[in-house]
Amino acid sequence: MKGPRFPGGRASRRTEHVSDTRRALMEAARTLFAERGYAATGTEDIVGAARVTRGALYHHFRDKADLFRAVMAECAQEMAERLVEQETRRAEAHPGDAWQLLRSGFQSFLDACTDADFQRIVLIEGPAVLGHSAWDALVEQHGYLLLAEALTESIQEGRIEDLPVAPLTRMLAALISEASLYIARSEDTAAAREDAGLVLDRLLAGLATPSVATGT
Repeated sequence: MKGPRFPGGRASRRTEHVSDTRRALMEAARTLFAERGYAATGTEDIVGAARVTRGALYHHFRDKADLFRAVMAECAQEMAERLVEQETRRAEAHPGDAWQLLRSGFQSFLDACTDADFQRIVLIEGPAVLGHSAWDALVEQHGYLLLAEALTESIQEGRIEDLPVAPLTRMLAALISEASLYIARSEDTAAAREDAGLVLDRLLAGLATPSVATGT
């Protein structure tokens, strides 16, 4: 007599196993890349920390660079989600001033640049391993649309000068990108964060309409 059959049971367990293996590789790689850097981390270190076989690594990722790309994207996604959630709460508490919220959001991003994992993996190792185009792609993916929307609202509210939004978005994104890299590459992160925040906010103040700038 045959026992009961559970359609999809074996397939579900296999899917869970595959997912668990990928997760273990991502977590092990993230820890090692953040602690040692990309060049000093070997694939044998990663599979050992993840307790999987080398074959499992190459089943999920083409090579170490492909695994690093996935880890970098995950770090950036997590940071973007945290910032969006934080700034959404701030906007709900202080509605009607998109420009001030955007300036505060920029400062929050600079704070995020002092996070150890984000700083090492995304800001330092990312451009070195994958080229600056990888960082530019992350900025475009996570920042351009939200930044353009905030700038449009700020113009409509009369808070900043009526400038073309598309080039303004790209130029401000480049500015915040350079500020983040300056912080990440500095020997004194705290001082670099403070200085970059001061300069950035002073530059942004130049976009304000005369009435906003004078407080009238």
